[in-house]
Amino acid sequence: MTLTPETLLPRHAAALARRRPWEGVWQECYDHVLSGTPGAGGAQLYDATAPDAAEQLAASLLAELTPPWSRWFGLAPSRALAESAQGPAAAAALEAAAETLQGHLDRSNFAVEMHQAFLDLVVAGSGVLLVEEAPPGGLSALRFTAVPLREAVLEEGESGRLDTIYRAATLDAATLRRRYPEAVLPPGLEGTEENPAKHRVVEAVWPERTGCGYLAVLDWEGRAVPLAAGRFLDSPFIAFRWMKAPGEVYGRGPVMKALPDIRTANKVVELVLKNASIAATGIWQAEDDGVLNPATVQLVPGAIIPKAPGSAGLTPLAAPGNFDISQLVLTDLRARIRTALLADRLSAPRQPSMTATEVLERSAETARLLGATYGRLQAELLTPLVARCLAILRRRGEVPPLLLDGREVRLTYDSPLARVQGRADASNTLLFLQAVAALGPQAAAQLDLAAATRHLARALSAPAGILTPSEE
Repeated sequence: MTLTPETLLPRHAAALARRRPWEGVWQECYDHVLSGTPGAGGAQLYDATAPDAAEQLAASLLAELTPPWSRWFGLAPSRALAESAQGPAAAAALEAAAETLQGHLDRSNFAVEMHQAFLDLVVAGSGVLLVEEAPPGGLSALRFTAVPLREAVLEEGESGRLDTIYRAATLDAATLRRRYPEAVLPPGLEGTEENPAKHRVVEAVWPERTGCGYLAVLDWEGRAVPLAAGRFLDSPFIAFRWMKAPGEVYGRGPVMKALPDIRTANKVVELVLKNASIAATGIWQAEDDGVLNPATVQLVPGAIIPKAPGSAGLTPLAAPGNFDISQLVLTDLRARIRTALLADRLSAPRQPSMTATEVLERSAETARLLGATYGRLQAELLTPLVARCLAILRRRGEVPPLLLDGREVRLTYDSPLARVQGRADASNTLLFLQAVAALGPQAAAQLDLAAATRHLARALSAPAGILTPSEE
């Protein structure tokens, strides 16, 4: 598929029409979790369980998948290359490239924008991250932008990935000239000085046989004016999902699953507050005797309220009923919301006396809960992210040409969540070695301790430099 200025706007409109049924659900999720944008209206929140749990889940994903304070990825030579004569030199070069990339990530705005993209992922089920090359002279060669889901329109390719991405924005004439300096713009874009005109711009990135195509057009009086065109080796837009149902393009997040409970809890707290205000101020009735004016009555301590002789005056009205059952309902709803948003699973253990085995079991349970989601995020987010960053650094000459195909260079993941499986593999290997040692010297003679050491180093993501070359 190749997009042209004539076909881009119709394809974007068709993709936007397919996305429209999701927008109402997304808006409701944002209204009940992030309370919308200040000043933009939306539902009024009374219960903070869902916003707190969603923020904890987004922060936990950042800490478990891409922690900013440690390296969560690694570059290693393939097994065939590692066992060859060039293995040590290749391992050292790849380690230096990984350190270079980690340094650029630490000096960039990666942690800030990645957390915002994870918030979109938790609330709406899909997130989009834009990875660009920063202008020369900055602290980092990388610049990240969390693209709001309302600006992105996604299409799924034959591979099952979100590889065709449209982004619509409204820009004034000055911004258009600054962003697209080589574009030939039609006259009459400025508008007035007090009210500069805004114009709709649509960008698109789609896969090609080698790399990705890029096109930006201006929607001007019903026709498409080309602004920029080009190609990327790796797509600058990275779209990822929490989970998806068969046949759907956009993802489904944990907030969408817990939305019925979130709505109910919010309504119950609203009714509890109304009942509490009635209990505090009461409901009163008075005879219309021409003496008592309800509009001037103030229910404050020490107030003297006049009444006509023989009239009932101001009389309290009994409350309609007892609302104590609401606490039982709220406790159950809040527990289900926190469970759906994994707030109690990904948080730190509360028992300070937990043993190492309990900590490992807790980590294994977290890995089981996030197994499918982590596998999808690894394929749709982490691998394209590292590949895109390496392509930018390779173009700047800071890292050598690397081909992440598994035959020469393989990408490893060293995040806390990824290490859980490595610890399980290492534990199984150590258990096997102990069982063989218990069988006696003849069984122990069948072991290749050097190979076992290299396997444990790979399973536990140990640095390649601590091992001696295999030929020694």
